[in-house]
Amino acid sequence: MKKIGIIGSGIVGQTLGNGFLKHNYKVMLSSHDVSKLNAWKEKGGSKAYTGSFEEAAVFGDIIVLAVKGSVAAIAIEEAGPQNLQWKTVIDTTNPIAAGPPENGVIKFFTNFEESLMEQLQTRFPEVHFVKAFNSIGNAFMVNPSFKEKPTMFVCGNNDAAKKKTEDILELFGWDIADMGKATAARAIEPLCMLWCIPGMLHNEWNHAFRLIKGG
Repeated sequence: MKKIGIIGSGIVGQTLGNGFLKHNYKVMLSSHDVSKLNAWKEKGGSKAYTGSFEEAAVFGDIIVLAVKGSVAAIAIEEAGPQNLQWKTVIDTTNPIAAGPPENGVIKFFTNFEESLMEQLQTRFPEVHFVKAFNSIGNAFMVNPSFKEKPTMFVCGNNDAAKKKTEDILELFGWDIADMGKATAARAIEPLCMLWCIPGMLHNEWNHAFRLIKGG
């Protein structure tokens, strides 16, 4: 049975954790305060575990990075980069800045010349980062019930890590668009901006992206 270590314990981490439990994975959710996860662990049953960032990094065959983008590098340092060597790390983060949105457009602390995932990949070269789950709301991350299957855009430098991520995405009910190397995160991360605009302007959050291909 595959084991998933989730670095983080917010709504994204818990949602994905529940999705993995639903699909019969063992899951460790991690936090600086493990006691606040007691209810999640109890509800999750025998396959649900909790621990520190470091314990989750050691536990998981595959890792999910589910923290605020501003603390992503710090979280990996706390988890121990040596515990993530050659592992697939599904990067759900976005480089959202602290300032308020402008006309519904959230602000990033990166620019279009370097994505957050590229920064992480450069700092931790022996980790196999794959960008995914960054441009959809948590309510639709696992087996979403849209009329058509939505598209998840992914990228990463390691093909084997992308394949592992894509297998999970298929299980979670997604069409997949592989956008290539980590450089493509420069385009994928801003999809979060686009996804959020209807919510920020009109409180509409029940949508997803779909890539339509010609014949």
